[in-house]
Amino acid sequence: MTVTVAVLGCGNRGADVYARHLAAEGASVTHLVDPRPARLREVASRHGLGPEACFLDSDAFFALGRVADALVIATPDDAHVGPCLRALDLGYDVLLEKPICLEEAELDVLLAAEAASSGRVTVCHVLRATPFFRAIRGVLDSGRLGRLVGIQHAENVAYWHYAHSYVRGNWAQSPPAAPFVLAKSGHDLDLLRWFAGAPPVRVSSEGALFHFRPGEAPPGASDRCVTCPLMGCPYDARRIYTTRDPERWPVTVLTAGGVSLADALASGPYGRCVYGGGNDVVDHQAVTVVFANGVTAQLTVSAFTHDNTRTLKLLGTHGELRGHLDRGEIEVHDFRTDVAELLTADVGGNHGGGDLALVAAWLAFLRREAGVPTSLAESLDSHRMAFAAERARRRTTVERV
Repeated sequence: MTVTVAVLGCGNRGADVYARHLAAEGASVTHLVDPRPARLREVASRHGLGPEACFLDSDAFFALGRVADALVIATPDDAHVGPCLRALDLGYDVLLEKPICLEEAELDVLLAAEAASSGRVTVCHVLRATPFFRAIRGVLDSGRLGRLVGIQHAENVAYWHYAHSYVRGNWAQSPPAAPFVLAKSGHDLDLLRWFAGAPPVRVSSEGALFHFRPGEAPPGASDRCVTCPLMGCPYDARRIYTTRDPERWPVTVLTAGGVSLADALASGPYGRCVYGGGNDVVDHQAVTVVFANGVTAQLTVSAFTHDNTRTLKLLGTHGELRGHLDRGEIEVHDFRTDVAELLTADVGGNHGGGDLALVAAWLAFLRREAGVPTSLAESLDSHRMAFAAERARRRTTVERV
């Protein structure tokens, strides 16, 4: 059975990740929607599609009715819910990029729409699909840690990644982008929910925009890196982008549609000084979540790290697990025997192999070889935690979920 898939939003995630993996796994990408004509033509050429299969707006695409088995929605953060509701109304199964929405009330709207549709929504929580986190889930399920008591999870964003995505990039301001804890750590909150095995009940949080502000700019700094006379800035766009593989993210974000890297740095958003005041999202945040079964989890997310990875500890009554995603290393310490075991997991590929693994799991569902990878209701808990964390951070309160 050849599964047919339309892709709404042909950016890095929609076209370079999901469409590419879907085609490689045997699906047929049949329709594309994106408001940028040059990008639309570029992606269409990859899949052998003519202009009749390409649309500059979703209204024209949805006017066709249901023309494929499934739909990928990878539009900007504030343009997910509307297309997903229209897709469900037509009976599409949907692979929906996170974050799902910017308003908490929309979560229940989407859940009700799915219940009334023959289609099902799979949220792109790719970390659940990685061999690394699945191995951790396997240790939990084995009972070797006893009963889970606590989780300590750190998302190390990396200084250059934060500058790319959350100062210069599409997630620099909320709204229109989701709050930082949802845009960046929605995956991590979903992992906490998965490991805890129960719904969240209370959330508290602290965080702020500490460094990436006009008052932090060194004297003499220019408004663009290519004209800046200062040397040694860790956020110099010339160093960040010219020293990386031009065929891979993040450089491909700058050069999409045939733009040269030099032109992108000279006139595009990714060449701006990080102290220019164009962003308002926090650069560090700590979140505490209490789950219905008593498990307590702490999430720390920070721009001020060298590594771009996740590290975590799972604390149980009979053992402790320590994990480092980029290394693929999982240490399991058994309190009953005082023996420590080192496990390893494959971490090759984007998101530790999670992008491809999620696509494969979604295709298995579409082929009716397996169930939906994760129910929409459970996926929504990550968003409920994030919205509660943002309320708690702004109000300095403890929030119910």
